[in-house]
Parts: sequence; structure tokens; C-alpha cells
Amino acid sequence: MVVASFHLVRHAGAFGPAARLPLDRRALRRVPGLRFGRLLGTGEGQTMTTSADLRRWAAFAVWDDVADLVRFREHHPLSRRWDRAAERFDVQLRPLGSRGTWDGVDPLAGQDPAVDHDGPVAVLTRATVRWRRLPAFLRAVPPVDAHLGSVEGLLAAAGIGEWPIGRQATFSLWRDAEAMQRFSYRSAEHVEVVRRTRDEDWYGEELFARFAPVAWTGTWSGEGPLGPATWV
Repeated sequence: MVVASFHLVRHAGAFGPAARLPLDRRALRRVPGLRFGRLLGTGEGQTMTTSADLRRWAAFAVWDDVADLVRFREHHPLSRRWDRAAERFDVQLRPLGSRGTWDGVDPLAGQDPAVDHDGPVAVLTRATVRWRRLPAFLRAVPPVDAHLGSVEGLLAAAGIGEWPIGRQATFSLWRDAEAMQRFSYRSAEHVEVVRRTRDEDWYGEELFARFAPVAWTGTWSGEGPLGPATWV
């Protein structure tokens, strides 16, 4: 069974974490049991625009085994430093299905997707935007962002990415699959953007993955979006 995780860390200082980013990325790549990992910047609030929140960082990881994830959380120096941050949220994830690649790799290869799932859903989207399509992409994002804040069933969302522009992603938590699908396939703003990405060939590479949250702890913007912590 493929084990994945998402981590969101908000620091009190604005520039210290940004200065450490190259070192922390190198440290994350060397964590034992890590199959795939990316340390990512975030936008402000839920936005997917080019804004940057230098106090908040995210990580997405795929592990050989749940024990490797637990050891990282409890003992690795990088994770111990995250414990001293102003706020931290961690969630263990089981894949429900995915398509696409990230830097030419399928990070969830070998997954055994859950057939039945009734409960909250996590969604990761990631794309490399073709440079010639960037202006169109950036113009299309604000209407979707404006609508996202009022979507029923959205528990939390963040714009994340390796670069502020061009290599961007989102991570979101939903009350259930129905709420997620209602936004994805019935929201006029989102449906229009999806249509244009296909018709105008915006992306050089993309990944879409859905997960079942298995265990979680901490807060996201002062709240526990999935309810009381199940991961001590």
C-alpha cells in the first residue's frame, strides 16, 4: 500500500525559513524511506496566484511504509524543527486514484487505490505551465480563486508550488467526494479553466491525485479542518 503525506508549516519569522529552503530541500531528499518528496512554497491564503507567503511552507511526500513516515515525524531533525513553528498541520494519505506525472515520475506508482471511501477527500493537483501559456493561465486563475472561498464542502485549500510561477500546485481538503466533484465538474469558473487547459494546451506536464485522509494532527489557519486530531 502506498503511503503519502502532506505537511503545512507556518513560521513566525518571515525570512529565516526562506533562507533555509535549499538546505531543507536537500535534507528532505535524504530522509530514509522517502520514495518521493517535495518541499514547496505557498501562496497567501487559498490563492493560486503569484502571491507568496514567505512564512508558510508545505511538503508532499510518498513513503515506503507508514513506519518511515512515523519515524520522520517523531525523530528527524527537519520535522523536529517544524515542531517549533508557529503552526503545523500533518495528514497521512491513502491514494484513491491518480493520473499524470511530476518531473517525469509517477510518485504514486504501485498504488492499490481504495475502492470504497465514505468521508473526507484530499486532492493534489500539480502542473508545469508552458511559458507561452503563462499569461492566459494567470488571467484565468483569479475568477476561480474568488469562487473557491464560497464553495460548499471545501474544508481547506492552499496554492503551493516549486516556483511562484510556472510550476504550481494546489492541495485541498473536502467534506466528501460529492462536494469535490460538484466544484470540479459543475462550477462554471473551474469547468471553463479545465476546458481551456485542454483546448489551448497550457500544461507541459500535470498530475491529479485524490486521497483518503487516514490520520491527522495540528491546525491549518487556526482550525482543525478534519476534526479532532487522530494522530498523536
